[in-house]
Amino acid sequence: MRNITDTVKHLIIINVIFFLGASLFGDLFYGWFSLWFPKNEHFGLWQVVTHMFMHGGLMHLFFNMYALFAFGTPLEQQWGRQKFLFFYFSAGIGAALLHTGVNYFYVQQALDALGSSGVDPNEALELVRSGRYNTQWYSMADASTINNFLSAMNTPAVGASGAIYGVLVAFGMAYPNSQLFLMFVPVPVKAKYFIPGLIALDLFSGVTGYSLFGSGIAHFAHVGGALIGFLMAWYWKKNQFNNHRWN
Repeated sequence: MRNITDTVKHLIIINVIFFLGASLFGDLFYGWFSLWFPKNEHFGLWQVVTHMFMHGGLMHLFFNMYALFAFGTPLEQQWGRQKFLFFYFSAGIGAALLHTGVNYFYVQQALDALGSSGVDPNEALELVRSGRYNTQWYSMADASTINNFLSAMNTPAVGASGAIYGVLVAFGMAYPNSQLFLMFVPVPVKAKYFIPGLIALDLFSGVTGYSLFGSGIAHFAHVGGALIGFLMAWYWKKNQFNNHRWN
Protein backbone atom coordinates (compact mmCIF):
# COMPACT_ATOMS: atom_id res chain seq x y z
CA MET A 1 0.00 0.00 0.00
CA ARG A 2 1.43 3.39 -1.01
CA ASN A 3 2.19 5.99 1.63
CA ILE A 4 -0.36 8.79 1.83
CA THR A 5 0.91 12.21 0.74
CA ASP A 6 0.65 15.26 2.98
CA THR A 7 -1.94 17.23 1.04
CA VAL A 8 -4.23 14.24 0.56
CA LYS A 9 -3.88 13.47 4.28
CA HIS A 10 -4.78 17.03 5.26
CA LEU A 11 -7.78 17.09 2.94
CA ILE A 12 -9.04 13.85 4.51
CA ILE A 13 -8.58 15.28 8.02
CA ILE A 14 -10.52 18.44 7.11
CA ASN A 15 -13.33 16.32 5.65
CA VAL A 16 -13.50 14.26 8.83
CA ILE A 17 -13.60 17.43 10.96
CA PHE A 18 -16.48 18.80 8.89
CA PHE A 19 -18.28 15.46 9.19
CA LEU A 20 -17.93 15.51 12.97
CA GLY A 21 -19.14 19.12 13.03
CA ALA A 22 -22.19 18.18 10.98
CA SER A 23 -22.83 15.24 13.31
CA LEU A 24 -22.77 17.57 16.32
CA PHE A 25 -24.55 20.62 14.92
CA GLY A 26 -26.73 19.03 12.23
CA ASP A 27 -28.96 21.46 10.34
CA LEU A 28 -26.84 24.45 11.38
CA PHE A 29 -23.75 23.05 9.66
CA TYR A 30 -25.67 21.87 6.60
CA GLY A 31 -27.33 25.27 6.31
CA TRP A 32 -23.99 27.09 6.38
CA PHE A 33 -21.71 24.87 4.35
CA SER A 34 -23.77 22.83 1.87
CA LEU A 35 -24.27 24.19 -1.64
CA TRP A 36 -27.74 25.70 -1.93
CA PHE A 37 -29.39 27.07 -5.03
CA PRO A 38 -28.67 30.83 -5.30
CA LYS A 39 -32.38 31.71 -4.91
CA ASN A 40 -32.55 29.81 -1.62
CA GLU A 41 -32.18 31.92 1.53
CA HIS A 42 -29.40 29.65 2.80
CA PHE A 43 -27.11 30.28 -0.19
CA GLY A 44 -23.66 31.81 0.32
CA LEU A 45 -20.81 32.19 -2.16
CA TRP A 46 -18.43 30.31 0.15
CA GLN A 47 -20.54 27.18 -0.32
CA VAL A 48 -19.05 26.70 -3.79
CA VAL A 49 -15.96 25.54 -1.87
CA THR A 50 -17.27 24.37 1.53
CA HIS A 51 -19.74 21.87 0.06
CA MET A 52 -16.71 19.77 -0.92
CA PHE A 53 -16.10 19.04 2.77
CA MET A 54 -19.68 18.11 3.65
CA HIS A 55 -21.04 14.57 3.35
CA GLY A 56 -24.44 12.98 3.70
CA GLY A 57 -23.36 10.01 5.78
CA LEU A 58 -20.46 7.85 6.96
CA MET A 59 -20.36 5.65 3.85
CA HIS A 60 -20.50 8.70 1.59
CA LEU A 61 -17.50 10.09 3.44
CA PHE A 62 -15.65 6.76 3.46
CA PHE A 63 -15.92 6.08 -0.28
CA ASN A 64 -14.93 9.62 -1.24
CA MET A 65 -11.96 9.68 1.11
CA TYR A 66 -10.79 6.24 0.00
CA ALA A 67 -10.93 7.40 -3.63
CA LEU A 68 -9.05 10.58 -2.69
CA PHE A 69 -6.34 8.47 -1.04
CA ALA A 70 -6.15 5.83 -3.78
CA PHE A 71 -6.16 8.13 -6.80
CA GLY A 72 -5.03 11.45 -5.34
CA THR A 73 -1.83 10.17 -3.74
CA PRO A 74 -0.07 9.19 -7.00
CA LEU A 75 -1.15 12.46 -8.60
CA GLU A 76 0.24 14.54 -5.73
CA GLN A 77 3.47 12.54 -5.91
CA GLN A 78 3.68 13.33 -9.62
CA TRP A 79 2.54 16.98 -9.52
CA GLY A 80 3.48 18.28 -6.10
CA ARG A 81 1.32 19.97 -3.46
CA GLN A 82 0.44 23.28 -5.14
CA LYS A 83 -0.48 21.84 -8.50
CA PHE A 84 -2.56 19.08 -6.94
CA LEU A 85 -4.46 21.52 -4.70
CA PHE A 86 -5.18 23.85 -7.61
CA PHE A 87 -6.45 20.92 -9.64
CA TYR A 88 -8.58 19.50 -6.81
CA PHE A 89 -10.38 22.73 -6.00
CA SER A 90 -10.79 23.67 -9.66
CA ALA A 91 -12.53 20.37 -10.36
CA GLY A 92 -14.74 20.76 -7.29
CA ILE A 93 -15.72 24.32 -8.18
CA GLY A 94 -16.37 23.30 -11.78
CA ALA A 95 -18.66 20.55 -10.49
CA ALA A 96 -20.55 23.08 -8.37
CA LEU A 97 -20.99 25.46 -11.29
CA LEU A 98 -22.35 22.82 -13.68
CA HIS A 99 -24.65 21.46 -10.97
CA THR A 100 -25.98 24.97 -10.29
CA GLY A 101 -26.32 25.71 -14.00
CA VAL A 102 -28.44 22.60 -14.52
CA ASN A 103 -30.57 23.60 -11.53
CA TYR A 104 -31.08 27.04 -13.07
CA PHE A 105 -32.40 25.28 -16.17
CA TYR A 106 -34.79 23.15 -14.08
CA VAL A 107 -36.09 26.17 -12.17
CA GLN A 108 -36.61 28.29 -15.28
CA GLN A 109 -38.24 25.39 -17.12
CA ALA A 110 -40.79 25.00 -14.32
CA LEU A 111 -41.43 28.74 -13.98
CA ASP A 112 -42.01 29.02 -17.73
CA ALA A 113 -44.47 26.12 -17.66
CA LEU A 114 -46.33 27.51 -14.65
CA GLY A 115 -46.27 31.02 -16.06
CA SER A 116 -47.91 29.82 -19.28
CA SER A 117 -50.75 28.48 -17.09
CA GLY A 118 -51.27 31.80 -15.34
CA VAL A 119 -49.12 31.27 -12.25
CA ASP A 120 -47.03 34.27 -11.17
CA PRO A 121 -43.36 33.05 -11.26
CA ASN A 122 -42.39 35.27 -8.30
CA GLU A 123 -45.23 33.89 -6.19
CA ALA A 124 -44.21 30.35 -7.13
CA LEU A 125 -40.62 31.06 -6.08
CA GLU A 126 -41.72 32.55 -2.75
CA LEU A 127 -43.95 29.57 -2.05
CA VAL A 128 -41.16 27.07 -2.74
CA ARG A 129 -38.67 29.11 -0.68
CA SER A 130 -40.99 28.65 2.28
CA GLY A 131 -40.87 24.89 1.77
CA ARG A 132 -44.35 24.61 0.24
CA TYR A 133 -45.87 24.12 -3.20
CA ASN A 134 -49.27 23.98 -4.88
CA THR A 135 -50.41 20.46 -5.78
CA GLN A 136 -52.27 21.92 -8.78
CA TRP A 137 -48.90 22.59 -10.40
CA TYR A 138 -48.75 18.91 -11.34
CA SER A 139 -51.72 19.45 -13.65
CA MET A 140 -49.95 22.40 -15.30
CA ALA A 141 -46.58 20.75 -16.07
CA ASP A 142 -44.95 17.33 -16.20
CA ALA A 143 -44.35 15.76 -12.81
CA SER A 144 -40.61 15.56 -13.53
CA THR A 145 -40.52 19.30 -14.27
CA ILE A 146 -42.15 20.15 -10.93
CA ASN A 147 -40.08 17.61 -9.00
CA ASN A 148 -36.85 18.95 -10.52
CA PHE A 149 -37.96 22.47 -9.61
CA LEU A 150 -38.65 21.58 -5.98
CA SER A 151 -35.42 19.60 -5.67
CA ALA A 152 -33.29 22.31 -7.27
CA MET A 153 -34.67 24.99 -4.97
CA ASN A 154 -34.53 23.17 -1.66
CA THR A 155 -32.05 20.28 -1.86
CA PRO A 156 -28.43 21.22 -1.11
CA ALA A 157 -25.44 19.51 -2.73
CA VAL A 158 -22.79 18.01 -0.46
CA GLY A 159 -19.68 15.93 -0.98
CA ALA A 160 -16.23 15.86 -2.52
CA SER A 161 -17.44 13.70 -5.40
CA GLY A 162 -17.09 16.40 -8.05
CA ALA A 163 -13.46 17.01 -7.13
CA ILE A 164 -12.91 13.23 -6.85
CA TYR A 165 -14.23 12.70 -10.38
CA GLY A 166 -11.69 15.23 -11.62
CA VAL A 167 -8.98 13.28 -9.79
CA LEU A 168 -10.26 10.02 -11.28
CA VAL A 169 -10.04 11.39 -14.81
CA ALA A 170 -6.53 12.74 -14.27
CA PHE A 171 -5.46 9.40 -12.78
CA GLY A 172 -6.91 7.55 -15.77
CA MET A 173 -5.01 9.81 -18.16
CA ALA A 174 -1.74 9.45 -16.23
CA TYR A 175 -2.06 5.71 -15.55
CA PRO A 176 -4.46 4.37 -18.21
CA ASN A 177 -3.43 0.73 -17.85
CA SER A 178 -3.73 0.55 -14.06
CA GLN A 179 -5.91 -2.35 -12.99
CA LEU A 180 -8.82 -1.29 -10.78
CA PHE A 181 -10.47 -3.85 -8.53
CA LEU A 182 -14.10 -2.95 -7.90
CA MET A 183 -16.56 -4.36 -5.40
CA PHE A 184 -19.32 -4.93 -7.95
CA VAL A 185 -17.07 -6.28 -10.77
CA PRO A 186 -15.35 -9.64 -10.13
CA VAL A 187 -12.43 -8.97 -12.51
CA PRO A 188 -9.91 -6.10 -12.67
CA VAL A 189 -10.71 -3.35 -15.17
CA LYS A 190 -8.18 -0.98 -16.71
CA ALA A 191 -8.59 2.65 -15.69
CA LYS A 192 -8.90 3.80 -19.31
CA TYR A 193 -12.06 1.71 -19.66
CA PHE A 194 -13.61 1.95 -16.22
CA ILE A 195 -13.42 5.71 -15.65
CA PRO A 196 -15.06 6.76 -18.98
CA GLY A 197 -17.72 4.12 -18.36
CA LEU A 198 -18.44 5.51 -14.90
CA ILE A 199 -18.78 9.05 -16.27
CA ALA A 200 -21.06 7.82 -19.06
CA LEU A 201 -23.31 6.22 -16.44
CA ASP A 202 -23.53 9.52 -14.57
CA LEU A 203 -24.34 11.40 -17.75
CA PHE A 204 -27.03 8.84 -18.61
CA SER A 205 -28.52 9.10 -15.12
CA GLY A 206 -28.44 12.89 -15.15
CA VAL A 207 -30.21 13.13 -18.51
CA THR A 208 -32.78 10.35 -18.00
CA GLY A 209 -33.32 10.58 -14.24
CA TYR A 210 -32.76 6.81 -13.94
CA SER A 211 -29.92 5.94 -11.57
CA LEU A 212 -28.33 2.54 -11.02
CA PHE A 213 -26.88 3.71 -7.71
CA GLY A 214 -29.96 5.14 -6.01
CA SER A 215 -31.52 8.57 -5.61
CA GLY A 216 -30.09 11.78 -4.23
CA ILE A 217 -26.94 11.73 -6.39
CA ALA A 218 -25.79 14.96 -8.06
CA HIS A 219 -24.88 13.32 -11.37
CA PHE A 220 -24.17 16.57 -13.21
CA ALA A 221 -21.76 17.60 -10.44
CA HIS A 222 -19.83 14.40 -11.15
CA VAL A 223 -19.84 15.17 -14.87
CA GLY A 224 -18.74 18.75 -14.22
CA GLY A 225 -15.80 17.66 -12.07
CA ALA A 226 -14.80 15.08 -14.66
CA LEU A 227 -14.99 17.65 -17.48
CA ILE A 228 -12.83 20.22 -15.69
CA GLY A 229 -10.42 17.47 -14.65
CA PHE A 230 -10.10 16.28 -18.23
CA LEU A 231 -9.53 19.77 -19.64
CA MET A 232 -6.89 20.63 -17.06
CA ALA A 233 -5.06 17.31 -17.25
CA TRP A 234 -5.12 17.43 -21.06
CA TYR A 235 -3.80 20.99 -21.12
CA TRP A 236 -1.02 20.23 -18.65
CA LYS A 237 -0.02 17.14 -20.60
CA LYS A 238 0.25 19.22 -23.79
CA ASN A 239 2.17 22.01 -22.03
CA GLN A 240 4.78 20.29 -19.88
CA PHE A 241 6.97 23.40 -20.07
CA ASN A 242 4.57 25.08 -17.61
CA ASN A 243 5.53 22.72 -14.79
CA HIS A 244 8.04 25.20 -13.34
CA ARG A 245 5.13 27.47 -12.36
CA TRP A 246 4.21 25.08 -9.56
CA ASN A 247 7.63 24.89 -7.90
